[in-house]
Amino acid sequence: MSFTSAGSRWPDVWLATAARGISSCGDFLAASALTLALQSAGAGGLAVSGLLLAATLPLVAFAPLTGRLADRVDSRTLLVAAGLAQAGICLALAYASHPALVILLVGLLATGLAVTQPVLSALVPAMVRAEDLPRASALHQSAGMLGALAGPALAGVLVGEFGARLPLLVDAGSYLALVAAGLLIHTRRGGRRGAEPAAARGATTPPTWRLRQDPLLLAMVASVAGVVGAVGAINVVEVFFIRETLGSSTTVYGVVTGAWTLGILAGAWLFARVVRRLSRDATLVRAGLVLLGGCCAMVLASAAVPSALLLVPIWLVGGVLNGGNNVFTNVLLARRVPEAARGRAYAFFGAAVQGAAMVGYLAGGLLLEVAAPRPLVAGCGVAGLLVVAAVAVPLGRAVRAAAPLATSAPAGVRAGSAATSAPARPLPAGLAPAEGVRPAQPAEAGAGAGSATPEPAG
Repeated sequence: MSFTSAGSRWPDVWLATAARGISSCGDFLAASALTLALQSAGAGGLAVSGLLLAATLPLVAFAPLTGRLADRVDSRTLLVAAGLAQAGICLALAYASHPALVILLVGLLATGLAVTQPVLSALVPAMVRAEDLPRASALHQSAGMLGALAGPALAGVLVGEFGARLPLLVDAGSYLALVAAGLLIHTRRGGRRGAEPAAARGATTPPTWRLRQDPLLLAMVASVAGVVGAVGAINVVEVFFIRETLGSSTTVYGVVTGAWTLGILAGAWLFARVVRRLSRDATLVRAGLVLLGGCCAMVLASAAVPSALLLVPIWLVGGVLNGGNNVFTNVLLARRVPEAARGRAYAFFGAAVQGAAMVGYLAGGLLLEVAAPRPLVAGCGVAGLLVVAAVAVPLGRAVRAAAPLATSAPAGVRAGSAATSAPARPLPAGLAPAEGVRPAQPAEAGAGAGSATPEPAG
């Protein structure tokens, strides 16, 4: 797999970080605005569930295509084209009134997200040296979490004062940050420009990478997706729990939901330091499962609160654990997936996690028709803990099977150890940064996929 062989290109990292932060703020601003608008209009759980499904389905359905696009098409072209398209779609969404049209436009908006997420995620490891990846990954994740923190809080204020249109117009403008990043970032990957230098050096085509050949990654993907599927209903239930059961305003809703995201931000930096000392991939997988169990325990504890403000410290702790799991997942993917397949790895991983989240969304919408929000919150926590317990034994077997691959790594990151043998509460965008691998369909390195190369300045 390929990290940059020269010095780390931190200006590119900061550009990608800024683009993710601004666009993420717009994403969460729009999602929260539409959710609050539905709930305030008297819509039930099925309506909110349908909105979330529309925003998630493209990330799952188009993962095989968008992953290959991220590896085979110039990253600059993809970021510019997708950013412009998303801005136009969100502008139309601000003036759409028919529910069917709103759902269609939300689905189209998510299709653009399915393209840009694996592109940015695969670019970051190509910008830095292996030993700088934990810091770069934490920066990139922090930007997304800051955006996710600001978006719901801003939506709560704007929807309460101006309705849903203004937040959607702000979101349309936020996508221009992706366009700017695409034009300004020098590091590029995908397309002919990545393949030609390798051919000129006489490089041989790397062996095809398949997820099923790496039991450790397969176990990690299955455990994260399983927990997200079990806990995913909380994304539908939480707005009714906070607004109706606990009797809170839209502003308090935005603040409370932002607490988990703030925790993810803190956890990203805390565990970025920890991961440097974890040279064994098996240790990362085991630790990740423990953190997932902690997230589920916090969801269970939140069901007992009598006031919405008491959710804040509980969800802060849950977010810290969620952020740590994100760091471990991203580093594990970067260590074990070859560069030429990394875009597909992130896309398929996101597909697995978002697909599991869709099950939770559907279950949440249906269960709200027959049960109150509080017991459903508790049920989400219990279901998540049961999944963690269920996957512990098979994950242990996978760790033993992959033990020969777990050798020491410089500065916490080893490139390619397995390449030769990549919101719910927890948030889908947090637990999985919607990037990744689907166990049932292993990614394959395709012809023409090249390593990232810096573009000469000027």
